Amino acid sequence: MAEPTVAVLAGGLSHERDVSLRSGRRLSVALREQGLSVDEWDTDASLVARLRDERPDAAVVALHGGEGENGSIQTVLEMLGVPFVGTSSWACRRAFDKPIAKALVAQSDFATPEWFVLPHSTFRELGAQAVLDAMVERLGLPMILKPDQGGSALGTQVVRDAAELPAAMVGCFAYGDTVLAERFIDGVEVAVTVVERDGGPQALPAVEIVPESGVYDYTARYTAGLTDFFSPARLTPETEKAVGELAVGAHRLLGLRDISRTDAVVAADGTVHFLEVNLSPGLTETSTVPMAMEAAGTSLGAVFADLVARAVQRGS
Repeated sequence: MAEPTVAVLAGGLSHERDVSLRSGRRLSVALREQGLSVDEWDTDASLVARLRDERPDAAVVALHGGEGENGSIQTVLEMLGVPFVGTSSWACRRAFDKPIAKALVAQSDFATPEWFVLPHSTFRELGAQAVLDAMVERLGLPMILKPDQGGSALGTQVVRDAAELPAAMVGCFAYGDTVLAERFIDGVEVAVTVVERDGGPQALPAVEIVPESGVYDYTARYTAGLTDFFSPARLTPETEKAVGELAVGAHRLLGLRDISRTDAVVAADGTVHFLEVNLSPGLTETSTVPMAMEAAGTSLGAVFADLVARAVQRGS
């Protein structure tokens, strides 16, 4: 039986286009090494016609942010009946919204830092300074600001001084109309990959993240040498178990499928706090998902070849 033909969907028009192309190229090479027939497809106006005409046996969504994770591309694939690796469209829409994901995880008794969500219009209508003062009074400093949707930490800023808050808000609003303001938890930052196997979703070894600047922002994520990674993370067995349970719990609670990455922070008292979940995690040379796979004794190509086979078997 011939190996399935695979279309790796990457690029797109989001702020994360360059990272997506890097992820797509690396994944394509890894899948070819597994013997699969792979083409890299950019997601432009020709995509629907190409999916109809060339119809791959399966697609892998390697798009980051925007339509790659908000359910849009997944909806198109579902409409055309093309099997794909990744989360279904309806679950994407729910999990891509950071406040909704945090609320659902918190309702299941997992810890997550206190947060507030405010649209740009609130600051215009109620007075920016008054609202900012209330945020500081409730959340304290430092606090972290991030767009309510999106990835790669674009627009994310840690504010340590109230005087920095107005400019940080402007920077955050450059990437969306709604900001998530969150209490900053100083601790050990980890990324936990979850992969679905025959026995269900399983957490791979956590990867500890230590950025040189102290903030794991876009530059720290994708510039070699600016962040130290420890894979597996330097955690006690009890804490390693707790972060794995959190990641698997979030994967299940949000209805995710095939693969996901949960970002968390372990506070000084040992509490594991959920930060956010990524539906189409980066696969570049500095991304944590391939590191976790290597720590688990497997490889990017082997894991995704298995996920492709699952998608083909699952069908549209």
